[in-house]
Amino acid sequence: MRRERLPEPESRAPVAVLFQALPPPVIDGVRKPAKAGGYADSGADIAYALREAGVPVVTPVANPDPVVQEDWVFGDDAAGIAAARDAGARVLWANTVLFTGHPLEAVLKEVWMVGQDPRTQETFDDKWVTNEALRRAGHPVAASVLVSARAASGRLGLDTLTEAELEARDLRFPLVLKPMRGRGSQGVVRVMDMAQLKETAARLLAAREQGVPRFGDTLILEQYLGGEELTVTVMPPARFVLGGVPHDYAHHWSLPPVRRFHHQDGVAPYSGAVAVVDNSEVLGLAARQEPRVRAALERCALAAGLLGVTAPIRIDCRSDALGTFRLFDLNLKPNMTGPGRPGRERQDSLVSLSAQAFGWSYRDLLLHLLAQAWRLRRSG
Repeated sequence: MRRERLPEPESRAPVAVLFQALPPPVIDGVRKPAKAGGYADSGADIAYALREAGVPVVTPVANPDPVVQEDWVFGDDAAGIAAARDAGARVLWANTVLFTGHPLEAVLKEVWMVGQDPRTQETFDDKWVTNEALRRAGHPVAASVLVSARAASGRLGLDTLTEAELEARDLRFPLVLKPMRGRGSQGVVRVMDMAQLKETAARLLAAREQGVPRFGDTLILEQYLGGEELTVTVMPPARFVLGGVPHDYAHHWSLPPVRRFHHQDGVAPYSGAVAVVDNSEVLGLAARQEPRVRAALERCALAAGLLGVTAPIRIDCRSDALGTFRLFDLNLKPNMTGPGRPGRERQDSLVSLSAQAFGWSYRDLLLHLLAQAWRLRRSG
């Protein structure tokens, strides 16, 4: 097949937004929990905002209703991708969780995509693999170990686990128990003592979804960081003009960080239960200049560069007893909801809040990502 010349953003190539129609695959015995609706809500936000900005957006129906999210997005399965292309899409916005062997891989030579490389996303969706990669590179990540029902290679057995074993690894209660391939705060629990740890771990390990263990047979037991929590959105290398001033970032870079508050049992609640605007605020200009905050932003940008990400990611950080921010969670598919559609005025995501503090509206952010995806593809 002859490879088509990919369009410049200025040519206004038609865009289709994909949502997660495919069930997540089982990887190493773990199926990552799927979001109800498969990100169709944020996909509709993206498609609507792009169309309002004058970008040609193709949709499954001729006259999509702004309040019906399914009117705006195509499934990310082979049938949905084919339907989007038959409707004229030359750009596929992958607002979904990708993985090696995803149907999108089959068409990447014929379209251009906004999103992560599927192999990169699959690899670093594993929180243990990610944290170990960052730890080896010298980044300040939370101390952690792997635990399972019984001891195995590289894992501590919960049946015989003692506090002395944990203290030997610099882990003291309270601690955080979480899945290796989780989504948001699902399955993330602060445990206060050994009894609660074993009881909670047994419940998580016994959970089932679609016939497979919901959280696998291995969990991460992690240092609980009791200090301030910041969420950092890291962007890929960029070239743009803001307020008449040209910017050229040759490397990954960070948007203004967002402070999280009103935690529940030490854990930031899922955004579907508590709106981000109710428990988050952009850090003020003076606070952003604090050396420890600047160091955290630099570390987050370096971490994204290490992983080679090609779309925005979100890195959660918390300060330890000495006030140093440690990286404890990296999300390659951050929530991308944003205001615009009727009734969605309070649906800012952490990413869109950061963008607003930088000087971009939600629409500006999306237009930048669209143009930047093309530049990355062309340079690669």
